[in-house]
Amino acid sequence: MSETSSQSQSPPEDSIGRYFLDIWSQNSKTLSLRASSGTESAFEEEREESPTALDTVKSSGGFSVVGADKLSLTYPNDQLHGHDVGVVQANCPAPSKRLVYYFEISVKHAGVKGQIAIGFTTSAFRLRRQPGWEANSCGYHGDDGRLYRGHGKGDVFGPPYTAGDTVGGGINYATEEFFFTKNGVVIGSVYKDVKGPVYPTVAVHSQNEEVSVNFGQDPFVFDLKAYEAEQRTKQQIKIENTSIPQNASYGIVRSYLQHYGYEETLKLFDIDGRNTMPPISVIPENGDSEEDSMSMYALKQRNTVRRLIKSGNIDETFSTLQKWYPQIVQDHTSAICFMLHCQKFIELIRGGKLEEAILYGRSEFDKFKDLSGFDELVKDCAALLAYEDPSGSSVGYLLSESQRELVADAVNAMILSTNPKMTDVTSCKQSRLERLIRQVTACFLEKRSLNGDQGEAFQLSQILNSATK
Repeated sequence: MSETSSQSQSPPEDSIGRYFLDIWSQNSKTLSLRASSGTESAFEEEREESPTALDTVKSSGGFSVVGADKLSLTYPNDQLHGHDVGVVQANCPAPSKRLVYYFEISVKHAGVKGQIAIGFTTSAFRLRRQPGWEANSCGYHGDDGRLYRGHGKGDVFGPPYTAGDTVGGGINYATEEFFFTKNGVVIGSVYKDVKGPVYPTVAVHSQNEEVSVNFGQDPFVFDLKAYEAEQRTKQQIKIENTSIPQNASYGIVRSYLQHYGYEETLKLFDIDGRNTMPPISVIPENGDSEEDSMSMYALKQRNTVRRLIKSGNIDETFSTLQKWYPQIVQDHTSAICFMLHCQKFIELIRGGKLEEAILYGRSEFDKFKDLSGFDELVKDCAALLAYEDPSGSSVGYLLSESQRELVADAVNAMILSTNPKMTDVTSCKQSRLERLIRQVTACFLEKRSLNGDQGEAFQLSQILNSATK
């Protein structure tokens, strides 16, 4: 029996179609909000509140005075003992879902004794003590240059600082360390043994001491971008020093081309592989030739259907599937048929055939009205009619090439599922490359979870963008 002949087997469960509908639904929420916000990266980075000022509500009482700008701190009185420190935290914790957090203080006046400190404390910290004198806190002190971590005896750390100096405190979430700077130079770092959210904290403790705080509203003296770049380079060196089999990446890319039916590209890729020195074997090292052969199933036919969808020819897509794989379109209320009908509607809008699109939508969408999860996507499609220029609207993503790709991917997975030798239809949904990326993402999230949910998440776009620079 040929690959394109009608199969006697029953159609696979519509979980494949539902899987791609879920992707579409998520894309709808993400891309429409991105369009309305007017930003290209609204969902690329995790949004967190960052400190912008000193907290004037929760402070050490009358021992210190916060300026009207909430960015300066003075100690106007004589100190009497170790419990009359003028301590102020930032108005929110340091953001944690990033590579590095950093802030600075500039010493305007060192006062009588220069007992100024910069550091990090928790919400439970007693705001009458120097940062580092109490548990769950860390502080770099100006009078002796010592680093204090949870007790009154400091460790030799760096030089003292005084009037005219700018001192910074930061958190490197990749290495799980606090680090401190003086006048733009890193003094040193120490393991971040304080768990949970921490607040940037400033302290003064002798008469006429005065500091100003920079939470990023002004350029830092320290070159934070260079520091971040250096840390990313260190991470990249570790990755590049990891040994992998010579043909591993080749096999992963090849399986991706097979899975999605890119026949011509696959041929060129194999020719290039044979021309490398030494030649790269097309047989996976782990001997997983069965999955390899599964991905080769109906390669030419899948390529043909993908081309039809990407060119916007949905009518011919339906007729081709009806001829080659009728079981895929025999249920007219299936998720895959819904996606194809929606794409037909979108193509009519793209071609300016609005009246025809309205008639088509009325005749085809009505059959899906009782199926859960479809109505919001139908509304997205119908919303295209409301705009003179729908491409620039919140539903303009429907007119993008990525939407055609999504529909083509869904149909491609359905064709793969018709393979009589297929034992697990879930493998049709994703290529090996995508499974690998999901695994890497899961590993990053697990690592961050073990670090108290602190540090960067895995951002594929960030890695791809950095590789092009």
